[in-house]
Amino acid sequence: MDKIAVLIPCYNEAQTIEKVVTDFQKVLPEAVIYVYDNNSKDDTAAIAERCGAVVRHEYMQGKGNVIRRMFREVDALCYLMVDGDDTYPAENAPEMARLVLEHNADMVVGDRLSSTYFEENKRPFHNMGNSVVRGSINWLFKNDIKDIMTGYRAFSYEFVKTFPVLSRGFEIETEMSIHAVDKNLQVENVVIEYRDRPEGSVSKLNTYSDGIKVLMMIARMFKNYKPMGFFGALALVLAIISLAFFIPIFGEYLATGMVARFPTLICCGFLLIAALQSFFAGLILSVISQSNRQRFESELQHARDTKATLMK
Repeated sequence: MDKIAVLIPCYNEAQTIEKVVTDFQKVLPEAVIYVYDNNSKDDTAAIAERCGAVVRHEYMQGKGNVIRRMFREVDALCYLMVDGDDTYPAENAPEMARLVLEHNADMVVGDRLSSTYFEENKRPFHNMGNSVVRGSINWLFKNDIKDIMTGYRAFSYEFVKTFPVLSRGFEIETEMSIHAVDKNLQVENVVIEYRDRPEGSVSKLNTYSDGIKVLMMIARMFKNYKPMGFFGALALVLAIISLAFFIPIFGEYLATGMVARFPTLICCGFLLIAALQSFFAGLILSVISQSNRQRFESELQHARDTKATLMK
């Protein structure tokens, strides 16, 4: 088992990967550097291997697929995940690792948004998207993670071995953040100095399509992790619509003793039934969600026991 493993997912990062690997070798000489190449069409893998990194491959395209492979294959007391595009400074790595190894943090977030991100990043829609995602997750899940979509994080062994990677692409960072909040894991924030990609290096993140995927991921995970909130809100909306149409009909009935709009009355009844179904669905699923959290605690303890065995 490694003490510290630096995990670098890469796709066509030949321009920057040498600097990223050597920077982390300098600040964390005791760490093992893993570069996972995701079907690069340039010399990313060859350059990383020449620099002394352990190079492995993931042939299913997508950052989420790469991280799934990393988390399965590598055993370490502390994991540092960083992109291979040289936008994150290695100087913060020792502090992030210390919070995991000495302060029992389960996830340490490299916070770009509290420092230079909005000045360095030249893509305004990325800036807006990061703010929207951060605000919506912290509001929906009642937390204060400073940077939801950062690619610079540190993890404990327990987090890595109990985190179910479901995303295939760039939604993975959002999934990690929501999982940590929902499972009451210890999350720390470290402010970092973000720098934009060097000239000639191209981002693989599509502002619009990946942004939509992230927003859909948030909605899906809110439904899965907070079912009472999701289905309760849906029930409330349906009930309000039903009552809004029913009240005038009821008023006419009180005044005339007749119901003139039977189709509307029938629709109101069906909407109210749907509202009740939604409410009880949320109630049942919230019980299941609570059971899943209890089962997760057992998985967490099993991961701790496995780590203790590997350290012997």
